[in-house]
Amino acid sequence: MSRGDLLEAWHNHLLHQRRLSPHTVRAYGATAARLLDMTGAAEWRAVAALDVHALRDQLAHRRAQGIGNVSAARELSALRAFLAFAKAQAGDNDTALPRLRGPRIKRGLPRPITPDDAVNLAEAVAEEPDAAWIGARDRAVLLLMYGAGLRIAEALSLTSADVPLAETLRITGKGSKQRIVPILPAVAEAVAAYVALCPWVVGSGDQLFRGAKGGPLSQGMVQKAVARARILLDLPASATPHALRHSFATHLLGNGADLRSLQELLGHASLGSTQIYTQVDAATLLDTYRNAHPRA
Repeated sequence: MSRGDLLEAWHNHLLHQRRLSPHTVRAYGATAARLLDMTGAAEWRAVAALDVHALRDQLAHRRAQGIGNVSAARELSALRAFLAFAKAQAGDNDTALPRLRGPRIKRGLPRPITPDDAVNLAEAVAEEPDAAWIGARDRAVLLLMYGAGLRIAEALSLTSADVPLAETLRITGKGSKQRIVPILPAVAEAVAAYVALCPWVVGSGDQLFRGAKGGPLSQGMVQKAVARARILLDLPASATPHALRHSFATHLLGNGADLRSLQELLGHASLGSTQIYTQVDAATLLDTYRNAHPRA
């Protein structure tokens, strides 16, 4: 068995068994490739036999390359997952993994923007481009993120089969987890306006949102449009496309939505990922109190 065989089996496991996102599959594959290169292991038993020193050496090497705590923690998680897979492939009954403490990570709170700023951001991106259809496209993408809580990749994954938008939309998110999200009339109208103006013929099953030359719209182009609009509106650097999803969550929570419902709408695998928004809501409440109360 060769190094390439090991990596191919690992790639297939991540993609088809664990059904991870393409980005995560690439990252975990790169981590495994680095481990094999550093250790010279070329069969599953050799990988399964690697100890804590091999993991520590790889993390030290990556630290020397300048990665931070978050990236180091992800590297360690990928290493552990790869070693666990190697033990299973080698038929090793000892499933215990080398114990290595990961770096401490201070989990930052999401930074939402106000409802008015979210809408103003969507309107500003519509006015900025020379071509009206590009402005309509960017506005529709942002309203999908704020109005339906979609990730940017989820919004850009919509195809011609999804339009015209109905009252609900089935979304496939991280880990191929599917969920149903409600669609506001204003969001459906924004998407319809884009479709009416788009000069490119979108065939059956093709990606709905198109770039200026007709190819699939990239996340980078949406991020650049938001960055330009953010400057025009004098919004903070935290006003990114993903902040619209955060705003969707915190605004729903602030208006009485329960955590379980919010978890389903956001497509979180665990309730713990959703609970962070309760901290955001509390932080917003404290900021309002401190800014408004004469004795604060």
